[in-house]
Amino acid sequence: MALARLQILVALSLVPVFLFPVTLGYRANDVRSWCRKTPNPQPCEYFLSHDPKKTPIKDEFQFFKISTHLALERAARAESNTHSLGTKCRNEREKAAWSDCVNLYELTILRLNKTVDSGTNLNKDDAQTWLSTALTNLETCRTGFMELGVPDYLLPMMSNNVSQLISNTLALNKAPYKEPTYKDGFPTWVKPGDRKLLQSSSPASTANIVVAQDGSGNYKTIKDAISAASKRSGSGRYVIYVKAGTYKENVEIGSKLKNIMMVGDGIGKTIITGSKSVGGGSTTFNSATVAVVGDGFIARGITFRNTAGPTNHQAVALRSGSDLSVFYKCSFEGYQDTLYVHSERQFYRECDIYGTVDWIFGNAAVVFQNCNIYARNPPNKTNTVTAQGRTDPNQNTGIIIHNSRVTAASDLKPVQSSVKTYLGRPWKQYSRTVFMKTYLDSLINPAGWMEWDGDFALKTLYYAEYMNTGPGSSTSNRVKWGGYHVLKSASEVSKFTVGNFLAGNSWLPSTGVPFTSGL
Repeated sequence: MALARLQILVALSLVPVFLFPVTLGYRANDVRSWCRKTPNPQPCEYFLSHDPKKTPIKDEFQFFKISTHLALERAARAESNTHSLGTKCRNEREKAAWSDCVNLYELTILRLNKTVDSGTNLNKDDAQTWLSTALTNLETCRTGFMELGVPDYLLPMMSNNVSQLISNTLALNKAPYKEPTYKDGFPTWVKPGDRKLLQSSSPASTANIVVAQDGSGNYKTIKDAISAASKRSGSGRYVIYVKAGTYKENVEIGSKLKNIMMVGDGIGKTIITGSKSVGGGSTTFNSATVAVVGDGFIARGITFRNTAGPTNHQAVALRSGSDLSVFYKCSFEGYQDTLYVHSERQFYRECDIYGTVDWIFGNAAVVFQNCNIYARNPPNKTNTVTAQGRTDPNQNTGIIIHNSRVTAASDLKPVQSSVKTYLGRPWKQYSRTVFMKTYLDSLINPAGWMEWDGDFALKTLYYAEYMNTGPGSSTSNRVKWGGYHVLKSASEVSKFTVGNFLAGNSWLPSTGVPFTSGL
């Protein structure tokens, strides 16, 4: 994450190849007038005007659906090009960056397909989330190439073009239009009868699989348990109980593994640990000890750890791209880039998060509630709690920290006066982070926030504080950036609550995790 901002221009192929049937065509004058409503009219106009059918666009919603299909078609072409680049990889670093992009394009296609699927129980919030994730995936692909110094020629062709088309759909979906009637509400990942699972004192009695290093369970490794879960029939809640122990393995819960629940014996008892890092040749994305993509993931009572250390740069303990995921009474331990809230909607309650540089980062729509955030002793004497990665003003993403505590970890306390600790810095242009009703200890620098690179994003970011407490909470000497706000009223901050920012009242009750919907 501690990288200079870099803009990469990718050679674009403008040959319109449509991989899916398009039922509507467009007159040139229609195309121009409609595409001017988007932030990127040129690719919109080019691709739509080259469609051989010539029927007019009827209304805003139809234009949104057409634009989403177009983004999907171009993303599918880019995915194919990405696969073909594999033979050009000359070393392990190039292969690592390329492999991430293959994965990320597949996930992008998955989200775009879900958005255009007429059978999906879609509302505008769902669509904005999945489109936000699709755009984040492409940005993550590019970031991996930059991190490892991979030559530009290996960047997937047309990725910038696809990003522009997805950005158009985000703007169109956010704009007012008359939506077709859908059933209300978000998907419910957990049946009401499963609520007891989060509160159960004996998870073995409700588990589908038990993992135990001493052989007393069904499997000795978490990887084996995940493999078994992938063979289950149906998509209902599947509970993996991981008994106390230190499990040295890298775990991935893929997109097809939905509704997985992983229960441990508590923080510091059930520990999953790895040591991959950018310093060790991995991308940030692939450095995660545990990576979760399958929707509806729930974890309780587990420590996620990365032991790469403070000098190996980015080293992720947990990466989540699981939509409507919950982490309850868990711990995340690392240094730089500990917790990668990559994408989708996520909720963290009563968790501990340790780190140094940008240790809560990513581009999810995420709320941390009643959590302990611990700053460790950094090698460069500077800590930044957050680095939020919103690249588009219409993405519904941000890092919200509510009713939590930001304090020094035990290794920082003796040298706290010599270390500068900031609430965050703008990783991307529209970075959005809010601290509200949170205790900020004396370690927080009076300026509160830190620049990323000169004046980059200082006017376009959105950073806010509301009714924080503690010796580090005074806003009298905070930064004077155009994008920084001291919020005064509940009405200003209410849009960042669990109930509004995550629409949590529609899906969190079924998980059984305690939460505060409002302030």
